[in-house]
Amino acid sequence: MALGYWRPLLPLLCLSCLLLYEEWASISSCKIVPGKDPDDYSRGKVEASSDDLKVMIVANLHLQGSEAGLFDLYFRDYYLSKFFRKSFQSLNPDMLIVLGDVSARGSELTKSKWVSVLNQFHKMLGPFLGLPFHVVLGDRDIGECGELDANFVQLLAASFPGLDSAGCGAFEISNTTFVSVNAVALLCDNNEFRFSVEKVIERESIDLQMENEGAAGIINEFHNFRETSHHFELRENDVLPGSGPVLLLHFPLNRRADYHCNGGRNAWSVSRHSQQNFKKCDSRQFIGAGPYDLLQTVPANATEYIFQALRPRFIFSAHSHEFCDITHSDGTREITVPAMTWKAKDDPGFVVATFGKDRKGVSVSYCALARESHVLATYTTLLVSFVVLWFISKAPHSGCLRR
Repeated sequence: MALGYWRPLLPLLCLSCLLLYEEWASISSCKIVPGKDPDDYSRGKVEASSDDLKVMIVANLHLQGSEAGLFDLYFRDYYLSKFFRKSFQSLNPDMLIVLGDVSARGSELTKSKWVSVLNQFHKMLGPFLGLPFHVVLGDRDIGECGELDANFVQLLAASFPGLDSAGCGAFEISNTTFVSVNAVALLCDNNEFRFSVEKVIERESIDLQMENEGAAGIINEFHNFRETSHHFELRENDVLPGSGPVLLLHFPLNRRADYHCNGGRNAWSVSRHSQQNFKKCDSRQFIGAGPYDLLQTVPANATEYIFQALRPRFIFSAHSHEFCDITHSDGTREITVPAMTWKAKDDPGFVVATFGKDRKGVSVSYCALARESHVLATYTTLLVSFVVLWFISKAPHSGCLRR
């Protein structure tokens, strides 16, 4: 008889449990990934300051706009929006960076359908729209080498802040300089976008040298750049490694064929592994150019050119859907950001980077999100529990309880 009294409350009880679980599952679990830099916050050498720049870095959202199915729209995209909202509330970042593949297949969309993807993207960002944000173009956004269209790339670049017509950008915030590169174009031989990207890299290299040497005449005698037989040539850059900007790109830079990344929820052990094998994992002993669809990394010659020209302070890349922490041979650290959406992988996550004031120290945290399989299993359990309790409450009661 007691269960009969509870029957009207069962729907409310199950709904309350579901809402509580949704709120809990949408909260990220973050942990610092130690680096080898002695100025790294995680090594206790530098104390965090209110003047530091905290940046949330995500990748591979794979939005579909008006073409999204019901399951994506009311489950995956719904949770992705909650991930953004809860992360904003808990982390209080100063800026958002998206490292490409905003769309699931943007290169195949018409202009009107791409507008629906943009609307979905802006709606999903929610409170982040009040912060500075920067978007890097990925191969799903603009297509692979044979699909690049100048007008479409320019249309997409104009849709996001800070991008030029080639899909590159440079900006400075809180004394930290960022340069984003259209890495898709660097994988393609003899296309107008690749040469435009090279000009951007060359311009930023000139600015870097001028900033460090303070000599305007350096423009006239800086370096001779030419491309012959797929080989970049650049005069020696006197700027020290690590003195340049933070580099943002969709594809990872080239690395050794035998290098394997520990990632995902074991990411905090990656850096220790990288340090122990620092000499072994000399990522600048390149795999080689290789076919686009196999390596999915920036070719060796373009990678060497980027290091020589920009002397990046730190590198953030994406595309592989997995977290990776690698230290290149000159000591430059590259973090590959995992996919944030369940559409790419059942182990989503993102990265939070904190840049110290006066260019001192960088702290990187890997943030894990709920697995889709775990959420579906919980939903199934709640549904089965609700059905079982409902039938128990409606079952006839034993006559021994009556007087």
